[in-house]
Amino acid sequence: MGHQIMEFKYINTEYLEMVAGGDFDLLKELIGMFRDQVFEFNTELKELYGQYDYKALGNLAHKAKSSVAIMGMDSLANMLKTFELEAKDGRNSEKYESYLIRFENDTMHALEELDELVKSREL
Repeated sequence: MGHQIMEFKYINTEYLEMVAGGDFDLLKELIGMFRDQVFEFNTELKELYGQYDYKALGNLAHKAKSSVAIMGMDSLANMLKTFELEAKDGRNSEKYESYLIRFENDTMHALEELDELVKSREL
């Protein structure tokens, strides 16, 4: 059978490999950090949204953007950039909920793919 090519829709494995420099332990460490951040961001984003604290929401979207960019998630990073700018000005607040849903969805799928990636390396 050989190695099957895994299709990743959310993460960019080439970019990740470059960041980790081919160091498997570093890769696992980056993934672990990302996992912790994702759960924290998801919780905090919802709290701030519920409190209508749009300025803080914008700042958090900025932090989240850096976090997903390291995983090569360019499309989500671009959305977070938009979110950041809009939230800091309190513009288009009717869109924020859909941004939060997309963030949660994409990061959960990314974590599943990252687990697959690690499993494929450990064989």
